[in-house]
Amino acid sequence: MTARTLNLDDSLYQYLLDVSLRETPLLKRLRDETQALPMARWQIAPEQGQFLALLVKLTGARRLLEVGTFTGYSALCMASALPEDGSLICCDIPGDYNATARRYWQEAGLAGRIDLRLVPALETLAELERQGQGGQFDLIFIDADKANYPSYLEHALRLLRVGGLAVFDNTLWSGRVLEENSESADTRAIQALNRALKDDLRVDLSLLPIGDGLTLCRKR
Repeated sequence: MTARTLNLDDSLYQYLLDVSLRETPLLKRLRDETQALPMARWQIAPEQGQFLALLVKLTGARRLLEVGTFTGYSALCMASALPEDGSLICCDIPGDYNATARRYWQEAGLAGRIDLRLVPALETLAELERQGQGGQFDLIFIDADKANYPSYLEHALRLLRVGGLAVFDNTLWSGRVLEENSESADTRAIQALNRALKDDLRVDLSLLPIGDGLTLCRKR
């Protein structure tokens, strides 16, 4: 018995995957292909993808928004959990990996549910607000440039319905959140987000030690 979260060594982490991960062969192939890229560290962990899919089902989400898509693994996990009339808007910037994402979405038969928008995410979020889509989204997953995390939070709270979830990845930042006077703008932004969320009465909050830290914010 323990009163705190366990540290997972390699053996215990492998056990976690062995007894709980239900990754499809298509997702496994996408994850393996992504690991060969120079930016492979941008890939979420497979248990995170499965957890996101579970959140979609638990919340009955129909309208999703993702900020930071990369090769499309997390988007594929979430889109596969949507009902047939569900939709996912993905925000990213142009890159060779866009074609990988689209190829796997097409193979999964889910491309019709996913709208990939290749302009800076802050522009897409602002445009959605101008279109009157505030309060229309059920779940927003944010895993993009960390320096803009505080700004993404504000947009997310305007775009989410009451009871909707904003989910932030990398909020433990491989332990770099403990750095004092960090020279990294990304580290400082995550630190600022974490501190602000602790006392933000607009949300219910939980920071989970899954992957590199996953923070769930339920809009009140």
